[in-house]
Amino acid sequence: MGWLQCAAAACARQPAGHEPGLMIFMNRRPHPGRHNGRMTNGLTLRTRLNLIVALVVGLFVVALVAQQVQATRDGVREEMVASNRIATQLLTRVGWVLNLGGPAAMRSFLLELGRVRANDITLVTADGAVLYRSPPATYKAGREAPAWFVRLVAPPPERQEVALGAGRLIIEANASRAILDGWDNLVRLAATAGTALLVLALAVLWAVGRALRPLARVVDGLERLEQGDYAHRLPPLSGGHEVALIGQAVNRLGQSIEATLTERLRTAEAQQQLAQSQQWALAIEARLEAERRDIAAELHDEFGQSVTAIRALARAVAARMPEADTAGRRSALLIDEEAARLYDAMHGMIPRLAPLTLAPLGLADALADLLASQRTYHPGMTFHLDALLAQPLPPATALAAYRVVQEALSNAVRHSGGTQIWVAAQVADGALHLTVRDDGQGLPATTRPGAQGLAGLRQRVQALGGRVEVDAGPEGGAQVQAWLPLEAQP
Repeated sequence: MGWLQCAAAACARQPAGHEPGLMIFMNRRPHPGRHNGRMTNGLTLRTRLNLIVALVVGLFVVALVAQQVQATRDGVREEMVASNRIATQLLTRVGWVLNLGGPAAMRSFLLELGRVRANDITLVTADGAVLYRSPPATYKAGREAPAWFVRLVAPPPERQEVALGAGRLIIEANASRAILDGWDNLVRLAATAGTALLVLALAVLWAVGRALRPLARVVDGLERLEQGDYAHRLPPLSGGHEVALIGQAVNRLGQSIEATLTERLRTAEAQQQLAQSQQWALAIEARLEAERRDIAAELHDEFGQSVTAIRALARAVAARMPEADTAGRRSALLIDEEAARLYDAMHGMIPRLAPLTLAPLGLADALADLLASQRTYHPGMTFHLDALLAQPLPPATALAAYRVVQEALSNAVRHSGGTQIWVAAQVADGALHLTVRDDGQGLPATTRPGAQGLAGLRQRVQALGGRVEVDAGPEGGAQVQAWLPLEAQP
């Protein structure tokens, strides 16, 4: 039966690439191999198992029939040879006894003997006249095995001749009854085996259907996952350990997808809130910058002219006072000096409120102007500027960059204790890179109150999609670095 097992295994094997798998289509697009949401290309697992069972049953029946045919062939051949030899030996020895009586005596004996099973006996005279021929068989008279079966199991012809003086006795083997017996046995065997195997096949098909019934719930669960019902869970499935594992795997898949989607929704909401916060911060910063520009314009245009007028009036009063009125002249000069200090302080505040050179001249010139003012106020420090800015910058980016340098310079001149400050600005990899470093005492062990300005700058830069880092410089001192993307800002 080894070849039957090999044939069944060969039928059961399928290429790995053709085995239908469990697929989830997240995009809900129609698939060319689907009909009403189910895969239609290829055979279902139940159909395949049924075909395998049917093939095994069919091969078993064929093998059984082949074995029975071979047994029938061997039995008929053995019976024919033995029967023909026995009949020949019997009639030979009888012929010796009846030889004296001649063919007539042998004919009388044969008439009394009747038909010998599986043999046709013919008695002929020396000139060929037939004196006796065996009567037809009465066993299963009128029936014959199918011709193809006869050709399949019939043995080679057996013919014996016995000389009887003036005649001959011809003995020929006749296997028709034995073949018919073999055919009847085969029919009965096939009917019995076919019935038993049919009952077995039906039982196996029922068992396969019952075992695969839980898989319908698995398919339904996968389809519900495909339709977006990620909270759906399969109940505990009966039908064996493997089916239970499949159900648990589907439930874990749904749980994983649900958790992933929940996390993505939370991330999307956080990103949306961050974007809204950034837009809100930019709107507030834009409003603050507008207010700073208005205040700077008022200081420059209105208060500046008023202070200048006060100084002119004070000088005129001092010039018109008598030489003897030294107190009055001194008061007028004090008013002129205080107005001059107020004018200088006011002009020192204007760049911090709004860099007047940023819009018309660009960031590089605005930084140069900022460092020039710092040289004026801090003559004991040296300021270096390296600004390689050939392309125009977005207004929001340029303003944020100016504020970063302005705040970093303010911290360096007040807290670093150094004498050298380097400012660098360059565009690389789609971003504006700013660096402000000094040769001072480095970062403090604890955060100073003034560090709140850097925190505000971080918020401003992060709102534009950039970042700020404060760390120790490569050769000592402190270093502030900022990266601002050059994409269009909201």
